Amino acid sequence: MSERKVLNKYYPPDFDPCKIPKLKLPKDRQYVVRLMAPFNMRCKTCGEYIYKGKKFNARKETVMNELYMGLPIFRFYIKCTRCLAEITFKTDPENTDYAMEHGATRNFQAEKLLEEEEKRIVQDREEEELNNPMKVLENRTKDSKMEMEVLENLQELKELNQRQAQVDFEGMIDRYSEFEKREKEREKEEDERETKEMLDRALVKRLRDSDSDSEKEEEDSSGSQAKKPSTDKPTDILTTLKPTEALGSSAGGAKKAKVETWERSVGTLGGRGALGLLVVRKKPAATFLKPHPVAAASAPTSQTDSKASTTDSKNASKPVTTQNGSSSLSLLGAYSDSDSNDSE
Repeated sequence: MSERKVLNKYYPPDFDPCKIPKLKLPKDRQYVVRLMAPFNMRCKTCGEYIYKGKKFNARKETVMNELYMGLPIFRFYIKCTRCLAEITFKTDPENTDYAMEHGATRNFQAEKLLEEEEKRIVQDREEEELNNPMKVLENRTKDSKMEMEVLENLQELKELNQRQAQVDFEGMIDRYSEFEKREKEREKEEDERETKEMLDRALVKRLRDSDSDSEKEEEDSSGSQAKKPSTDKPTDILTTLKPTEALGSSAGGAKKAKVETWERSVGTLGGRGALGLLVVRKKPAATFLKPHPVAAASAPTSQTDSKASTTDSKNASKPVTTQNGSSSLSLLGAYSDSDSNDSE
């Protein structure tokens, strides 16, 4: 598809551009162009309004014998949309605008006409002052009188407004200055209060942290001494020993708590000499002495002892017979001696 868009033409080797005849066209020839109306206008024939931006098929020509700084000026011919009357306008490069020429009148020209009139008056005045020095003095006096009259009129208007309004401007300024001063003081107090609160909060936090640290240290020290062993695991109760204080002196001077049957055969799980309890050394019969009746009768008689201690003492004082016929007290003494030997 690229060969369909070729812009270059083929020129044979014997092509001579000088042999091409030149066309002799008139300088004021016209071209048909598409343009939009450059401003609002009204037709003089029928009174139809033509608004800015309306499109026309216009004829364009170059104006003869008119140039602005070497730039040519062009003229455009359009037709009214209602009566088909011919309307012409041309370019105005001096004012960067378009100028109406024939067939219609331009709308909204009041401001432009006023500016043009002011420019014309200023230009005429400058020409007069250039040739007549007395005219310069007259114009200056007129300008000074005009300025004085304007200032007097303004002063009268101010006084009139003050009489009608009765506003104390000085009092307003004083009140405003006082208000600003109070606002600044209030902002300063708020800033000081906020900074003080922040410092107090930080100090309290530090004191609380130090107190909490000291309390934790005290709790740890006291807990390590007075805290009882926790029984979190179910098997921990098997390794812990009951305190010997509950037995009192009712066990016939025994230092150990009540011994279970499985402990007598196997021993405690957590003891260092647990396996040493499996072997019991026999001792001479002279060493196995029966407890004195006085010791058996020396039960606690005070009413302040608890029920648990009385029951433990009764159970400990009663003799328990085994298969061999020996008493439990003798066995208890034997185990206590073996434990003491193992510990040594």
